[in-house]
Amino acid sequence: MTASSSDDQLPAFLKSGIYRLNDANAFFINPVRVLNRSYTRCRVSASTYYSRFFPSFNLPPENQSNSPNNSKKRKRRQKEKTKVQYLNSREEMADRRHQDVRSVLLKAHEALLGETQLLEKLRCLRNDGERCNVESISQGTELNFVELGSVWQASFYEIMLKLHEDDTTLENAGVGSCELLFNNHIGNDGSDDIEAELLDRKYILPKKSSFYMSDLKQIHNLIPAEPDSGFNLIVIDPPWENSSAHQKQKYPTLPNRYFLSLPIKQLTHSDGALVALWVTNREKLRSFVENELFPKWGVKHAATLYWLKVKEDGFLISELDLFHHRPYECLLLGFCHGNGMNTEELLGLNNIPDNQVVISVPGDYSRKPPIGEVLMEYVPGRKPARCIELFSREMISGWTSWGNEPLRFQDARYFL
Repeated sequence: MTASSSDDQLPAFLKSGIYRLNDANAFFINPVRVLNRSYTRCRVSASTYYSRFFPSFNLPPENQSNSPNNSKKRKRRQKEKTKVQYLNSREEMADRRHQDVRSVLLKAHEALLGETQLLEKLRCLRNDGERCNVESISQGTELNFVELGSVWQASFYEIMLKLHEDDTTLENAGVGSCELLFNNHIGNDGSDDIEAELLDRKYILPKKSSFYMSDLKQIHNLIPAEPDSGFNLIVIDPPWENSSAHQKQKYPTLPNRYFLSLPIKQLTHSDGALVALWVTNREKLRSFVENELFPKWGVKHAATLYWLKVKEDGFLISELDLFHHRPYECLLLGFCHGNGMNTEELLGLNNIPDNQVVISVPGDYSRKPPIGEVLMEYVPGRKPARCIELFSREMISGWTSWGNEPLRFQDARYFL
């Protein structure tokens, strides 16, 4: 990329949060700037978005390398590097996938390191012009929506979400002053954010967004009555079974076969849908998705996108070739054909490029970067597209969010 193209992109990046690395088939994303475009009166706090990394960030420089966590990580990685690897057939397949994409990831990372002006902006990524807000997150505990949902099942108990705006604002937003929280489609159709209260906690609903909070058994309530009211972009981030999530008790997981029941075909718009599925690097899971899950959903795999994770200095969060701790995740892209699509439209779905790379600094555990805008040019059907995220833990303007905790990162403590 030439200096002039870099100069042209930087002002646009500061507004959009997306920076294209043209020569590497890659993007850098600042999730906070992307998310802030969903809000008019509030701002997502950069310091709380990246709070996962603040303990080491706040240590004096001379103590960072000696912290207990860093010491354990070094020993674990050194052990993994020095031990002889005897790979079974699945591990061999996973390693072949890694080798196939390794050069693509390296090229994308080298392109990022060559963008000196962009890297300068990353150095202040966590405060980004604001005062540190991490203390507000560390104080107190957050509501456990999974537990609340199980309590709600008792017929004598209802949990209400109270909306705190004037009557005119709520009327314009298409909602009442009080809404049933679970198994109810709650939307903010207005052009401003709305503040809501739940059990003495405040939550922010972005403009032109909606959510439906339920467990997997109730997802069929999202199926539209008419196919032309379905969704053109379906992003899915399932709580896959994995030992790390279980050990850290970050969120409850489900057996992989549970996800076969997701009604992807019924949620699809008559013009078709781009389906984007987050997966881990486990070969058993990849095989399950390719051989069982996508066929069951009626999804044809079209391309794979990679999320490469870096620190605020631009360097990878871990060494690229560590077998069990690779610094990237995969987003499998496929198309679900709508009943109203003609032959020409079906053929046009094959032009999505493979092995694109999205680079960003990760936020909280398992929180994915907002990649909807990167995918939008490949979404079939008329614009604006109808978009939904399944197993969502936050809300975005223009999207429907479904899961058992779509308000997880809407807590007012995550905002300024």
